[in-house]
Amino acid sequence: MPSRERKEEYCVKLKELLTKYNKIMIVGADNVGSSHMQQIRSSIRGKGVLLMGKNTMVRRVIRTEFTQFESILPQLEGNVGLLFTDADLSDIKDIIVEQKVAAPAKAGAISPCDVTIPAGDTGLEPTQTAFLQALNIASRINRGQIMILNEVKLVSKGDKVGASQATLLQKLKIKPFQYGLTLQAIYDDGSVYGAEVLDFTFDTLSSKISFAATRIACIGLAIGHPCLPALPHSMARGFKNLLSIAVATDIEFKQAEEIKNLLNMDPEALAAMVATSAPAASGDAPAEAAPAEEEEEEEDEDMGFGLFD
Repeated sequence: MPSRERKEEYCVKLKELLTKYNKIMIVGADNVGSSHMQQIRSSIRGKGVLLMGKNTMVRRVIRTEFTQFESILPQLEGNVGLLFTDADLSDIKDIIVEQKVAAPAKAGAISPCDVTIPAGDTGLEPTQTAFLQALNIASRINRGQIMILNEVKLVSKGDKVGASQATLLQKLKIKPFQYGLTLQAIYDDGSVYGAEVLDFTFDTLSSKISFAATRIACIGLAIGHPCLPALPHSMARGFKNLLSIAVATDIEFKQAEEIKNLLNMDPEALAAMVATSAPAASGDAPAEAAPAEEEEEEEDEDMGFGLFD
């Protein structure tokens, strides 16, 4: 098929997908071979459509007819593809991760991870000890084969793999790398966000919201500004002030009756309450009734204000 016809066919397919779907996953396809790509397409069949092609053609179609997708244009850099889907994005991401395959380290490639060689027998003949010595790997002969004495970090993440390192990994039959599609960004009904958002779980989100609410409550209490997260603490502080007034005067209300009775009529019961909340060490004398001011300080701590000191 002539090149012009292929381009026209590609543009027609792209337009159909842009019309049908509102969710697009931008995926990197470096080091993914044709057979591996076919395996990936098969795994997402019925859940999405993966379209690879020239970025310039995709940009031209979006800019001329589908301007609502212009927010993904900055993501169209390098060897990337568009995965159109209406399924749950987290499910599609899991499928992509599962489709990664082990691959050998090639000389000149940038290592995506740390590569470590374990200690132990290698299966290599004793004649190859010089090769390991050239890489500063301590070894000895054990039962007719080379044994590496200590675990060795051969390549660090981000470093270029050398020819000797690649040869050694091949001799040891180690495939340290895993290649597949890499999720780079997501377009979801007009919004573009990073792939890391899909790693958020309900527990992660809940903990972040709880932490933020605590910080807001602290700030609100410190500057005297009313806000919803600080409301329970403000109400507890207000009740403490009302209780203090009731204890110091003849004013009475239902919630203060028990404390006032303990202070005015039964100091021994109050002493027992204090001893229960802060038990004395073994052998100490029994606790005495605390003055009203000390009791108020105990109430402060009981109501949680110590958290904001």
